[in-house]
Amino acid sequence: MARKILIIDDEASIRASLSGALKDESFEVMTAGSGEEGLGIAENGNFDLVLLDIWMPGIDGLETLKRLKSVLSDLPVIIMSGHGTVETAVKATKLGAFDFVEKPLSLERLLVTIRNALQFKALDNENKILKSASQKSVEMIGESEKIKNLKKQVSTVSPLNSWVLITGENGTGKELVARSIHEGSKLRGQPFVAVNCAAIPEELIESELFGYEKGAFTGANQMKKGKFDQANNGTLFLDEIADMSLKTQAKVLRILQEQKFERVGGNQTIEVEVRVIAATNKNLVEAIKNNEFREDLYYRLNVIPIVVPPLRDRVGDLGPLFDYFFKAFSKEQGRPAKKISQDALDLLKHYYWPGNVRELRNLVERLSILSVNDEIDVEDIPLEILESINSNPYTQSDSERTNPAILFSGATELKEAKSQFEKEFILKKLIENDWNISKTAQVLGIERAHLHRKIKAFKISEEKEG
Repeated sequence: MARKILIIDDEASIRASLSGALKDESFEVMTAGSGEEGLGIAENGNFDLVLLDIWMPGIDGLETLKRLKSVLSDLPVIIMSGHGTVETAVKATKLGAFDFVEKPLSLERLLVTIRNALQFKALDNENKILKSASQKSVEMIGESEKIKNLKKQVSTVSPLNSWVLITGENGTGKELVARSIHEGSKLRGQPFVAVNCAAIPEELIESELFGYEKGAFTGANQMKKGKFDQANNGTLFLDEIADMSLKTQAKVLRILQEQKFERVGGNQTIEVEVRVIAATNKNLVEAIKNNEFREDLYYRLNVIPIVVPPLRDRVGDLGPLFDYFFKAFSKEQGRPAKKISQDALDLLKHYYWPGNVRELRNLVERLSILSVNDEIDVEDIPLEILESINSNPYTQSDSERTNPAILFSGATELKEAKSQFEKEFILKKLIENDWNISKTAQVLGIERAHLHRKIKAFKISEEKEG
């Protein structure tokens, strides 16, 4: 479904050019020539994002923003202005604007900002449920070798005051690792302040990180502490560090090196002591080569590197993770906790899990709500996941990938397709491992007794003899 964007601007030429450009990017667009008109459309249009001009006749952009947020608090709003000032940008942000872009507009930058806002909204919606269940817990679930090594690294690093750089794909739990390090350190009980670096516009980096004094600009009615100030004597978590512009990276590097600053509008130097933990889903070495990340900032942050493994590399943890999230969702929603069958679990071990633990958590919620069964079986697994496994079943290496041609061929029902898949896959692994049951069970990630039951059920031993 196309994302819906509302453009509110009194200049017809800007509305027309922006509308055309965004439609070319597959957005659904509506426009309004005034704040009053825009409010009426927004309240009835179920939009994903609003582009709002500051200077308009009638009610201006700031008043329009204020009214929008009073009724649609979760709607991302990007402010556009040809006369931008830090004071205006700060005021707009205080009223709830996601970002502030200057005219004449750079389409490339605007599209990046729009995508960041839409992604932020999606993640925020997901995290509302996740945080309520996990904000008091920093437990890393699982006992696979990958997660054991990660836990060992965290326990080794936590008591130190060294800075840490956490890398890993989206949804793997980088912030959970950061919180675990904080809770295991001598700073436990002190502030843990998370900063989404991708969400801070360049115009606001100083006021966001340093804070500002009362009267520093129009609308600064009281002093506000910045993130560094809030994290004093604790931990500052810089998430998505690679998504900042080079200009912003330079400012952050100076702050990190000196750990002292002056609030916007002030002249008093404030010194802080914080432990910095940074995280990114990008390859920073490649980003440096492409001139997208500062090399000096990389070496400043990368004192102790920690890599969070993707879920597909720790499929032995699927069972404990499903149990944990089923129980968490049950407690949160007041519903009986569901369980997942061994057959369904075995099948999901061959799914790629592109969204990692976040995707698993969302799947648990979906199954908890939609499935009528107390135990989740293969029939309950969403079709798109089954099709993904069918077209490209995942194992730990390319050499272990199952030939897609043998999967589900000739099957007319889901149960039949699943049984055919399991039978062919187990037979393939038995042959590869010279019919060594223990070794095959280990490769498949199941108990030896469970493999024996499968061999008997599918009559695989008879095929071997024949």
